[in-house]
Amino acid sequence: MPLRNFFLPPLNPPLLDWAGKTVWIVGASSGIGKATAAALHALGARVVVSARNAQSLAAFVDTHPGSRALALDVTQRQAVQSRAAQLLAQGPLDCVVYCAGHYNAMRADALDVADMLRHNDVNYLGALYLLDAVLPALLARGSGHISLVGSVAGYRGLPNSLAYGPTKAALINLAETLYLDLHTKGLGVSIINPGFVQTPLTAGNDFAMPALLTPEQAAQAILRGWGRGAFEIHFPKRFTLWLKALRILPNRLFFQLVRRIAP
Repeated sequence: MPLRNFFLPPLNPPLLDWAGKTVWIVGASSGIGKATAAALHALGARVVVSARNAQSLAAFVDTHPGSRALALDVTQRQAVQSRAAQLLAQGPLDCVVYCAGHYNAMRADALDVADMLRHNDVNYLGALYLLDAVLPALLARGSGHISLVGSVAGYRGLPNSLAYGPTKAALINLAETLYLDLHTKGLGVSIINPGFVQTPLTAGNDFAMPALLTPEQAAQAILRGWGRGAFEIHFPKRFTLWLKALRILPNRLFFQLVRRIAP
């Protein structure tokens, strides 16, 4: 047992042995979700990948024998319910990962309500639809793990994050509340807060992205976090720890500092 686990037990049961475990990753057609699905498949997990892009999912299954694809639009509540029922009818889910995401940089002088609502539908409401669909079965079984992919953009308000940041802040708060409600019922809950990762979502950024990671590096960081039994999995530390420090700054100092860094 690691020394830190002796003094500070992990907040979740460590997830180390993935052989034969069924993992449903929603938002797995590219980026972090796809890389995490591939990493879990390599460890022997029975991976189910979902996203809107059926062609990308089919290509994943072709190169990862034994995996399964279920095309899904997370903004369609009944579709989420149907896919979840389809999976649960075939056996229990050991881990459910919500990785679907929508991102466009936005500032208040170019506010686009329609796109803000799209962010909310994909990044937050889709997670609620998934929880509604899988929680009864997980609670009845008394085991399983739920992991939501947030972002360090949810820590505090940041430039260009008018639409994206609030949805990720909502996921962070949601995960914290889920943990309080579900930990005593045998379920694990984790929130994954990446920094910048090379994905289709970040490809359009026209600003420097410090400590940029590949999706494969992000996937390995997630696996390490699950293996430690962490509640929050954030990476890379050389970037995310600075953003964590911003959370405790007084508002006046926070605003002054961020304006200097990203005017």
